[in-house]
Amino acid sequence: MFVSDCRREFYDVIVTQRVLLLVASDVDALCACKILQALFHCDHVQYTLVPVSGWQELETAFHEHKDQFKHFVLINCGANVDLLEILQPEEHTFFFVCDSHRPINVVNVYNDTQIKLLVKQDDDLNVPAYDDIFRDEEEEEEDSENESDSSEPSEKRRRFEEDVIERTMKRRQRREWEARRREILFDYEQYEYHGTSSAMVMFDLAWVMSKDLNDMLWWAIVGLTDQWVQDKISQMKYVTDIGILQRHVSRHNHRNEDEENSLSIDCMRIAFEYDLRLALYQHWSLYESLCNTSYTSARLKLWSVQGQKRLQEFLADMGLPLKQVKQKFNSMDMSLKENLREMIDESANKFGMKDLRVQTFSIHFGFKNKFSASDIVYATTSLMENIEKEGPETTNFIKALDSLSRGNLDKLHQGLDLAKKQLRAIQQTVASCICTNLVISQGPFLYCSLMEGTPDVKLFSKPVSLCLLSKNLLKSFVCSTRNKRCKLLPLVMAAPMDVEQGTVIMVGIPPEMESSDKKNFFGRAFEKAADSTSSRTLHRHFDMAVIELKTEDRSKFLDALISLLS
Repeated sequence: MFVSDCRREFYDVIVTQRVLLLVASDVDALCACKILQALFHCDHVQYTLVPVSGWQELETAFHEHKDQFKHFVLINCGANVDLLEILQPEEHTFFFVCDSHRPINVVNVYNDTQIKLLVKQDDDLNVPAYDDIFRDEEEEEEDSENESDSSEPSEKRRRFEEDVIERTMKRRQRREWEARRREILFDYEQYEYHGTSSAMVMFDLAWVMSKDLNDMLWWAIVGLTDQWVQDKISQMKYVTDIGILQRHVSRHNHRNEDEENSLSIDCMRIAFEYDLRLALYQHWSLYESLCNTSYTSARLKLWSVQGQKRLQEFLADMGLPLKQVKQKFNSMDMSLKENLREMIDESANKFGMKDLRVQTFSIHFGFKNKFSASDIVYATTSLMENIEKEGPETTNFIKALDSLSRGNLDKLHQGLDLAKKQLRAIQQTVASCICTNLVISQGPFLYCSLMEGTPDVKLFSKPVSLCLLSKNLLKSFVCSTRNKRCKLLPLVMAAPMDVEQGTVIMVGIPPEMESSDKKNFFGRAFEKAADSTSSRTLHRHFDMAVIELKTEDRSKFLDALISLLS
């Protein structure tokens, strides 16, 4: 059931209870969790936080804690499957689900008692009507045997014939209704996509309760930016939500514009910026950032010698000396830094990079500390998917969560260093795949498989890193190929998951189109291909378009996928 008043139907209900928070492993979920934790601290709400990275962990966490808790809050997990069927909860267990995954499962939508969905009211959900999906089973049929024996035989026969006709009509109507139901559900569940960021939904709750702080607003911004960096939402949706947050930024940070009443330099300030679309450039050199940002790398085709020449021409056109662009950004001449955006803007259009500037926000505290929202996203993602073992499974999650707090700058800087390594690894792998023609057309989709022994292959056994690599590879391939048909194809990418167990992780990416609404059909396609071939697959990730598969079942699974999508 959709919650119409988050404060009354959600927060006021749980504020007096012990709550279990089940939080997915993505940056938007972490930001939503931070906002909710801040609200809980305000009101002294008792809660336990459990990170979950997939359905298996969600099930295990629920069964471990179901005797101690009756109220469960699920962040970025649980909306797109039938929760009651998976978890089999008792009658007096309540789930509050704040999840950006779409489409929302219809059973969750029409369950009025145990499942409450926290969704932004103006999201276009297109949920089918109740009567089209559910039907009362109690259809009473008149029993012809109850007729009195005193009736004439001819009368009995006539009634019996009418009865048969009526039953036949009912059966036909039911078959038609079931066929229509299957069609409606197929249309509704066919594509997977994302709605409004969960962090923004939680910030709205804080704002309604007049408990919103600048920190909470920053987390909402980072949550939205995560959706944009991961390519989960369209440019139109991003710009619309940026506009909503900009009004809150003006409300919270207006004192910075008033010289007489301005805040101390040590206070936190958020500013709206029309910034460069270059990854981590303020914490790196401009040259490294241009080489390792997917947008510029794809447009300039930096994997080729010709592309490297184009980069040199681009820098020369801006009038930037190599000595300046190859040193740390902070060490560049002030005169160059001040005019950098205008200089890049002017030259970018000549080199086919008309979208090199993007609307975003930055945060300042103190003289040295300035970060853009995308910097935080890259750093937090890298901490969460760090492949170096440093203790129990939850260590990375806790580190990533801590890095979002202003008091943990050392963890944030550690995340930035890891993010640079990740971005370098992604671009080197993209260059290697294109130069060695690893991307092949399988008919209805492109396919690329990373072999065991490929540099940094262990990094790409993680779902978010593999998705980032796949999206960057598809962008670059579309820019490099001359085959017009290939430009319109989606991509399936596989990487080794666990060599000992003989598994691969596979992800499906929708076609790279400018007007794309970011809807992904691979989730359902993977399920059907696995069922039809009895492939040993694990659909344990919250994103349906990410699956794990036994290596020896890969060829028959791909054959089924080709015939299914042809």
